[in-house]
Amino acid sequence: MKQFSEVAYNSESQTVVIGAGLAWDEVYAALAPYRVNVVGGRVQGVGVAGFLLGGGYSWLTNQRGLGVDNIVAYELVKPTGEVVIVSKSAHPDLFFGLKGIVTRFVLKAFPQKEVWGGLITFTSPQVPDVTSATANFCATVVDPKASIITTYNYVLGKLGVALILFYDGPVPPPGIFDKFLAIPSFTKRVYKREFLSLVMATPVNVIRGQRIAFDTVPLAQYTPTLLDTILNETVFWGKHLNLKSGLVVSYDVEPFLPSILLHGGNVSNLDLATSAYPPSRAVSLSPFIICYAWSFQVFDDFFHKAIKQSAATIRRVAVEEGHNVAQQAVYPNYAVHGRPVEDLYGSNLPRLRRIREQVDPENVMRLAGGFKI
Repeated sequence: MKQFSEVAYNSESQTVVIGAGLAWDEVYAALAPYRVNVVGGRVQGVGVAGFLLGGGYSWLTNQRGLGVDNIVAYELVKPTGEVVIVSKSAHPDLFFGLKGIVTRFVLKAFPQKEVWGGLITFTSPQVPDVTSATANFCATVVDPKASIITTYNYVLGKLGVALILFYDGPVPPPGIFDKFLAIPSFTKRVYKREFLSLVMATPVNVIRGQRIAFDTVPLAQYTPTLLDTILNETVFWGKHLNLKSGLVVSYDVEPFLPSILLHGGNVSNLDLATSAYPPSRAVSLSPFIICYAWSFQVFDDFFHKAIKQSAATIRRVAVEEGHNVAQQAVYPNYAVHGRPVEDLYGSNLPRLRRIREQVDPENVMRLAGGFKI
């Protein structure tokens, strides 16, 4: 797929053709001279195709919707070898499903100026204050240009927080990030910068080459009780997994505005799905990811059971608080290996299976990786 590396900006249509073999930081670098951007990944190394096929949460999602909401068309290689251009008007079922061997995408493009933000790290004594500031941000900030990721980490026997602040403009308005900035930090690199610079600011390559598991919980809101639960899970599993060659135990809090799903689909009927994920746009959910990294294969089952148990605990607390997440679909890009596809696509699954039967009657794509429809 790496040979599909095209980035072609069309100023007249305000669209960009993007090869499916690229990472988003490569796309941002190619678009920077034109001062335009697209809805893509938030940290370095994220692949274009996987991000878009799974839905895609971005630094621009509060303003522009999910990545899937910004696809104008895509080039698909069918199981028969036929190459087709898929759009809402041409092959609408395939456009809805967004599955298979995609070689390039056509995305909407938007003007992009300098942004403000970066990475701040905190040691254990400051974690309660960071948690309080995160709860305040989630409850009060409605500026669609503002976004955060608060990551609770347990690494080498120590608790800490890595916080990414983002504002889509050179200077954020007073009050949005003040509580975070007032907390004594271990490191702080937050300033006006180019969009690509912010994306590259977070070192995500430290766990590459290790054994890794991810899982997720769909969350409607991050309350103080839920954040305390996430913090407690970080400490509990950090200590236990450290004894099983655990390297990193990480819980990412990723709040978004409840209006994000209004940027795509049929706003007059939010229960009418316009893409495979999310199955419904009537309830906006924020992604949340748990990541465990460890050294030895002998502990694989232990780590996979632990991450599922932790996700179940967090969902249970959310339900007990009255959040409507008991049966909500999980974000495909964060889902643990082996999760039933019903959990990802819900009521859309029968339609996806009908499309699969029409396009791939021999079930050729079952030979590929990923979740099986």
